[in-house]
Amino acid sequence: MSDSPAPLTGIRVLEVGNYMAAPFCGMQLADLGAEVIKVENPDGGDQVRMSAPLIDGEGSAFMRLNRNKRSIAIDLKTDRGKEIFRKLVATADVVVENLRPGTMADLELDYEKLRVINPGLVYVAASGWGQDGPLRDQPGMDIMAQARSGLMSITGTQGGDPIKVGVPVCDLVCALYGALAAVSALHARTATGAGQYIDVSLVEAGVSLAIWEAGIFFATGEIPKPSGSAHQSAAPCQAFRAADGWLTIGATTKFNWEALCRALRLEELLKDERYTDASLRHRNRETLAATIESVTVTAPAAHWLRVLGEAGVPCAPIQNFGQVFSDPHLLAREYFWDAPHTKVGSVRQLGSPMRFSKTPVRRDKAAPLLGEDTADLLAELGIA
Repeated sequence: MSDSPAPLTGIRVLEVGNYMAAPFCGMQLADLGAEVIKVENPDGGDQVRMSAPLIDGEGSAFMRLNRNKRSIAIDLKTDRGKEIFRKLVATADVVVENLRPGTMADLELDYEKLRVINPGLVYVAASGWGQDGPLRDQPGMDIMAQARSGLMSITGTQGGDPIKVGVPVCDLVCALYGALAAVSALHARTATGAGQYIDVSLVEAGVSLAIWEAGIFFATGEIPKPSGSAHQSAAPCQAFRAADGWLTIGATTKFNWEALCRALRLEELLKDERYTDASLRHRNRETLAATIESVTVTAPAAHWLRVLGEAGVPCAPIQNFGQVFSDPHLLAREYFWDAPHTKVGSVRQLGSPMRFSKTPVRRDKAAPLLGEDTADLLAELGIA
């Protein structure tokens, strides 16, 4: 691996926020090499610090979500806190915040005021519903965004209870868009010298994922419904029951379809008029799935993973996170890594999915203690 510095080395980011969107955005930028300064209230800091489980009094998730960052503890409601923040802004490239719209303006620390201090500042504001519109002032959490974005209407099985995606996907995707937008704005700044304001929201992040659903609705007017694990437009492509559990199979090309039928000894399906092309297989996916499952339930998942793998049919086991976090493939790729923490010691980290051939992401340290870097940062700013 190259010893070259990470891509955003030399970029300074100020992160103001709690929970997911701003911190996850800040984590991406920190992994990419930016110096991310987490601005926290001295009275407890980011609420995730105390989210269970705790290790020696430190939030386990917090130590992972806020890796590679520095922490300064200042009260932005006080004159001194505002003064320090403004001095930091003068040295910064990016501000990322996920406070309720209007909060930073109430503090007199909004983009319009900060750009006077630093015209090149890139300001990313993440919120539930966006910085304008009828919902602007309503509280917005991930589950509300999943509900309003339509994601919960297609997750689960038809006729079942509403189910959200297992991870806070709207929060996380909003954060990724924020990081992408920040990097794009920094690139634009190289030509213009000017920063800009970026508005990203959880609800629009959720709606942006509805690629297949938009294709259905705008073409036919049909409102998509939940379909369990089945693909929206291709079949067979879903989870199937085995004798001892489940596996996923995706045979959506002509080659894979034919290979699947031969591997399961269902060659008669190749001549069945209900399944002669991809469109018909999707239209008749329920009867097709039942036929396939009548075979897969006769042997353990491991058997079918071997048989289908040898036949070249895409397939995979459904793993729990105990299996994921010890997965031989991920271990071989050194995805997980151990980060030192000031108090706890070594903290196992999830890796970054971004693998650069010349400028690898940072693997520095776990999250800082509350205000751990306050004294050093004040000294750097010349503030006693």
